[in-house]
Amino acid sequence: QVQLVESGGGLAQAGGSLRLSCAASGDTDCISTMGWYRQSPGKERVLVATATTDGTGYLPDSVKGRFTISRDTAKNAVYLQMTSLKPEDTAVYYCNVIDRCRARGVWGQGTQVTVSS
Repeated sequence: QVQLVESGGGLAQAGGSLRLSCAASGDTDCISTMGWYRQSPGKERVLVATATTDGTGYLPDSVKGRFTISRDTAKNAVYLQMTSLKPEDTAVYYCNVIDRCRARGVWGQGTQVTVSS
């Protein structure tokens, strides 16, 4: 099994920055893609960023240029650096990894990010 622990959420002002961290443990050799999703109240969970095993990142236009994803393979960790935050970035952010051994995604517990205007 793969387990995930997230940290780094909190309150920020518009224009500010936050950094989220996600540490994986357990069967970490089974991990392929690592990434982040977010879910706002009453909305679906959506992709924020992903990083493949070679570190190649993907971010949708909604956060591109403001958010950066990085991955530390040695530490089995993935990070999301968020800058120029906007109130619409307010959401619960979830770490997600693909467990290729079990062919399934694994979710973290979520961390709240609140951006005030």
